[in-house]
Amino acid sequence: PKMLLMDEPFAALDAQTRRMMQEELVRIWSEAHKTILFITHDIDEAIILADRIGIMTAGPNATLQDIIPVELPRPRSRTDAGFLDYYTRCNDIIQKEVKRSLAGVAGR
Repeated sequence: PKMLLMDEPFAALDAQTRRMMQEELVRIWSEAHKTILFITHDIDEAIILADRIGIMTAGPNATLQDIIPVELPRPRSRTDAGFLDYYTRCNDIIQKEVKRSLAGVAGR
């Protein structure tokens, strides 16, 4: 296929198997150079795997809120300072969206 669509494929795996599958996906991608659209709720996973992270708004009518290009060299490590910078940036956007969404629910 020209593109792989993956909707939380590693969500039900234990932590060790999940990391092994992430490494395997990066290996496959580096050999095949196919576009992969990967859905995850795991910020770490998004940073490890993605060239771009799309962050959605909350709710049933979710839209694309932000796109963050990930410009870390591969292989990526969760212990690099740059990794933490991306994690903080993504988490801040998500936390603001969660608070906005919860305030809307409380105001009803």
